[in-house]
Amino acid sequence: VPLAELSLMNKLIHTSLVESQQHVEILQRDPSSPLFSIKTFEELPLKKELLQGVYMMGFNRPSKIQEQALPLMLAYPPQNLIAQSQSGTGKTAAFVLAMLSRASANEKYPQCLCLAPTYELALQIGQVVRTIGKFCTDIKVNYAVRGNRVLKGTVLEEQIIIGTPGTTLDWCFKQRILDLTKISLFVLDEADIMIDMQGLSCQSIRIHRALPKSCQVLLFSATYKEPVRAFAERIIPNPIVIKLREEELTLSNIRQYFMVCQSSDEQYRALCNLYGSFTIGQVMIFCQTRRLADWLSGKMSRDGHQVAVLTAELTVVQRASVIQRFREGKEKVLIATNVCARGIDVQQVTTVVNFGLPMDQDGEPDFETYLHRIGRAGRFGHRGIAFSVLERGAVGLVHKIEEYFQTTIKQLDPYDMDELEKLAA
Repeated sequence: VPLAELSLMNKLIHTSLVESQQHVEILQRDPSSPLFSIKTFEELPLKKELLQGVYMMGFNRPSKIQEQALPLMLAYPPQNLIAQSQSGTGKTAAFVLAMLSRASANEKYPQCLCLAPTYELALQIGQVVRTIGKFCTDIKVNYAVRGNRVLKGTVLEEQIIIGTPGTTLDWCFKQRILDLTKISLFVLDEADIMIDMQGLSCQSIRIHRALPKSCQVLLFSATYKEPVRAFAERIIPNPIVIKLREEELTLSNIRQYFMVCQSSDEQYRALCNLYGSFTIGQVMIFCQTRRLADWLSGKMSRDGHQVAVLTAELTVVQRASVIQRFREGKEKVLIATNVCARGIDVQQVTTVVNFGLPMDQDGEPDFETYLHRIGRAGRFGHRGIAFSVLERGAVGLVHKIEEYFQTTIKQLDPYDMDELEKLAA
């Protein structure tokens, strides 16, 4: 799944902050320089209209990354910053607050510019601006994105411009309707995706070079690997870096079991036995193909189960809607192909079922996908349980997975209800 699609999906489904246990690291040029963190939004120099907007978003207190980043973003004199943190930890809300704080409603020209890698991500950031800025009625937003045709000679009066690099370049240098010399805050969102998508990083650097030296630059990324770091150095010399260490997927907090069946119908009966035993929390079931996912969801629906299906054929907005309904408990079972194996966090998930193991084109175990699949049951340090319901020919794959991860996957009898109920207790 393209990184931009995962990012958009996470922006759509995270209406509250993810509580991360990861450690926050701060790197700055002068280690002796004092740093300030906050525990409440009231400690920030925010207008009461913005505080109302923050609470409208459902944020009662700052996330870990916001505690450290917001005082730096809002400080005077302005400071350049790189913030690295996973999806759902409040990055977008943080830089939106910075833009709404820096923009002067009295000045009718663009003052804050935010770049995102795709049209859809730009619109989603705009939605956050509208929600948090609901009570800042004099601050307006415009979009430098495909399809938003603006005539040459137009005078932009909106204080905040959100765009994609290509269209923004056109507005600046071809149509000359966006004056970069008046921009006081430049936000670059999803830097890791920018680097991943051909040409976007070069366009972003060209826009940055035309900004005034006094312009504050904020760069955001879900990762801080070497390509991001090198790109960031070209955009921002000597920035303060705030890192929320990437969560490492681990099998240590997930109990793993497998069941051997004679046919797909027997696999289905074993699955129903499992589902009948594990009533706490919600269940994700992974299938290797869309056809298998459709077959399984049809059978479960006919048997009266509340089931949602997530496949690559759905649009990102449709996928986000399915995940949101699942998170809200409207469906207790989510059947997914590998499109949902990584990047999606539903904290209520305690149980994952592999309806067949993930395999590569050579018929060997896809170890990475297996890790990401069962990792859905052990997010943010929670304990989880994973079952693989297999046909007899797949037992060899289980042993290869055990050997690869140096772990034990215990075999269960799919009809031993006493054992299943013990596990569920």
